[in-house]
Formats: sequence, C-alpha cells, structure tokens
Amino acid sequence: MKAIILCAGQGRRLLPLTERVPKCLLPVAGRSILEWQIRGLATAGIEDITLVTGFEAEAVEQLVHAIAPARATVRTVFNPFFSVAENIGSCFLVRDLLQAAETILLNGDTLFETAVLRHLLSTPDCPITVTIDRKPTYDADDMKVSLDGTRLTAIGKTLPVGSTHGESIGMLMFRRDGGEMFAAGLEAALRQPDGLGRWYLSVIHTLAQTGVVQARSIEGHAWGEIDYPDDLAAAERLVRAWGNPAIATVAGGN
Repeated sequence: MKAIILCAGQGRRLLPLTERVPKCLLPVAGRSILEWQIRGLATAGIEDITLVTGFEAEAVEQLVHAIAPARATVRTVFNPFFSVAENIGSCFLVRDLLQAAETILLNGDTLFETAVLRHLLSTPDCPITVTIDRKPTYDADDMKVSLDGTRLTAIGKTLPVGSTHGESIGMLMFRRDGGEMFAAGLEAALRQPDGLGRWYLSVIHTLAQTGVVQARSIEGHAWGEIDYPDDLAAAERLVRAWGNPAIATVAGGN
C-alpha cells in the first residue's frame, strides 16, 4: 500500500497564517500538519509516500526529509497549476501512481487518530472506498454522502438533507482496478469546459453511479477538519485529549 497526500493548496481560509506558509506546514501540537501525516502513515505500515506540492513548494521540499521517519520513502511532485485548478489537477498529475498500486489518497485538512486509518485498511477488498463519519446535522461546507447500505450512491456538498447519510472525512482507498477507473474519470472530467474548477470527489460521484464505490464508517474514532484558524485550536485540544500525540495523524491539502 502506498499513499498520496494532496498538499498543494495555500489554505486561504487560514489567512494570514498561510500568507507565506503552506497549510501543510502549520503547527499542531508541536509538529507540522505534514509531519503528523507522514508519521501516522508510517505507523500504520505505509512507508511509500508521494506529496503533491504547489504553494511554497520549496519550503515543503526542504523540510520533508528532516521530518520523515528513516524507514519512510517520501517524494514530491510539483503541481504548477495549483492556483488555477481545484484538487482535481493534483490528482491528475499523479494518475500513473494511482493506477500502479493500492493507494491511500489523503486530503489536507483532516486531523485523525491512527485508528481511523487502520479501520480503513481493514475494509473488505473493493475497488474504491470512501471513509465517512456520521453526525446529527450537517452544514453547507460538509462533503455529504448518500448510501445504499455500504454502497456510496452520491457525494457532494449540496445533497439534500433527506438523502444525507454521512460525510466524507477526506481519506480514500483504491484497490484492484479502482485507481485505473479513477484516473480515467479524472481525464474525462478535465476534458469538460469546467473541468479545472471541479473537485476530484465529483469524479467519485460519477463512478458511484456504476456501483463500484463503497463507504467505510469510522464512527467512534476521533477526527476533525482544519479549515479556519479556530480549527487549529480545536485540533490542538483534540490531539492533546488523546494523551499521546504520537498516535494522531493529519492529512495533506489541495
């Protein structure tokens, strides 16, 4: 199993904290978000990691080898289009990696305990798995999902309340030919006039119509998004509440 972390974005909603520092290098409980990511993946046995960089890429490239465990292999791929395309562009640049091996794909604004990742890895074999959680209510910024049992049937921020059964936490797993299907879907989406403005999860939504996408609920395990300055404070409290920050991970950016 390999991992791809999307950390090209600046994180404009965190300004002025991200005026000169990429979101992935912001500190949480004494370590950068990116360091938590890499350490958490290695703890779960995933030691082949690719970072898709963009904003202030040089800062990430200079630090990454210093913060990675010795046993981890970490490489970077620069996304020169990060300022004009949504995260679909970052995924397209690493489409060959997605097709070559079983892969975990991580977003960059989710703090989660290691048990979340281990729970996903224990999912029965299927091409594409979207990690989800459930809560009593959902807001406009949540990436909502509709389900038929464990099968994901729709994903998007505008799903109606009556059809919302959970939210994506920003962690996906590709097995068998799932990566190939996703790569083909990325190219098809980018051929459309509005392609650069789409999120990669719009491709997952399209693939879900064919019945190949499953959902894995991590209810009972702790996680939280980091979108705004207040979220950083909440993330600090969340990590410290676990008693040992070394069991926590944080996933990457745009």
